[in-house]
Amino acid sequence: MAKTVLMQGNEACVEGAIAAGMRFYAGYPITPSTEIAEVSAVRLPKVGGKFIQMEDEIASIACAIGASVAGVKSMTATSGPGFSLKQENLGYACLAEVPLVVVDVQRSGPSTGLPTSPSQGDVMMAKWGTHGDHPIIAIAPSSVKECYTLAVRCFNLAEKYRTPVIFLMDEIIGHLREGIEIPENVEVINRPTVENPHPKRPAYAPTDNLIPAMAPFGEGQRYNITGLLHDESGFPTNDTKIAGDLVTRLMKKIENNYDDIVEVEETHMEDAEVAVFCFGGTARAASSAVETARKKGIKCGMFRPITIWPFADKELKEAMKNVKKIVVAEHNWGQLVNEVRRVVGNDKIIEFVGKIDGTVITPDEILAKIEKED
Repeated sequence: MAKTVLMQGNEACVEGAIAAGMRFYAGYPITPSTEIAEVSAVRLPKVGGKFIQMEDEIASIACAIGASVAGVKSMTATSGPGFSLKQENLGYACLAEVPLVVVDVQRSGPSTGLPTSPSQGDVMMAKWGTHGDHPIIAIAPSSVKECYTLAVRCFNLAEKYRTPVIFLMDEIIGHLREGIEIPENVEVINRPTVENPHPKRPAYAPTDNLIPAMAPFGEGQRYNITGLLHDESGFPTNDTKIAGDLVTRLMKKIENNYDDIVEVEETHMEDAEVAVFCFGGTARAASSAVETARKKGIKCGMFRPITIWPFADKELKEAMKNVKKIVVAEHNWGQLVNEVRRVVGNDKIIEFVGKIDGTVITPDEILAKIEKED
């Protein structure tokens, strides 16, 4: 029987991660994600896991990568400045195809910014923060319950596709407390592995789904892991065809599985003439504004991407085909608003509501844009 508990978003993130099989956490305290480290330090030893506080953010993600390569589901968490520091090793994990969950509880920036104030300013960094063309999955929760359920999903996607997954939380949700039901059982997916691997097996030989099976260290095969473009054995190569084929495969293993990865929520979109596009903690205010608008007779709906990257092009285009105006609400200067414009084209009116001063967007501010005469 599911039990109901009062829980903080950051705490729910840890509980969901543990339910998904996370048994290693390496991190460094940074508001507003510090509770994730604190709860992990308490909870992991009780389930046979390990917690380690590293000397900095760079070492934290490096340590988590090493644990994952050894066969343990691993996570690290941070906020904006720390997320910047993790980017080089994030790219390493993308290229080396190491399953990993990186939590970013966003706060106001740039630089040290406003350490415990809400923001959604890391959206583009989640996609392009590390250099080069690389695959990425980023997921954003909008409730404490989703901090639990989507943490599970992050691990499942990371394991299934052998890639880092970014859990793009924000301070609003990370520090929110709500009563949630903890499910008795959750679906848990484990990485594709090789039992009794031949010592000379090509470690990066892709299968039909483009995802190589993984041989955890200590189980019969030693293989090279590098941040250089490499051949199927894992060793660096200057062969341009092999290099091109590798990066193409990395991109395609995500692109080809768009339907499995991308998830959205639509509310009242079946008759909407005005739609609010929002994500993460901003959806709390947006949902209230939409309900108020409908009570006033405005045919208003809400479109919320749960998967931020890959961007929900197909779902957004279909949902907005009969909409006349879109109100984009996000706690930044305007990041996903440009993605919305790209997808829906120039025949829709687009209004933007943003905040960069550490305060939250209110339902009234969104409602004012909904009601605005264009």
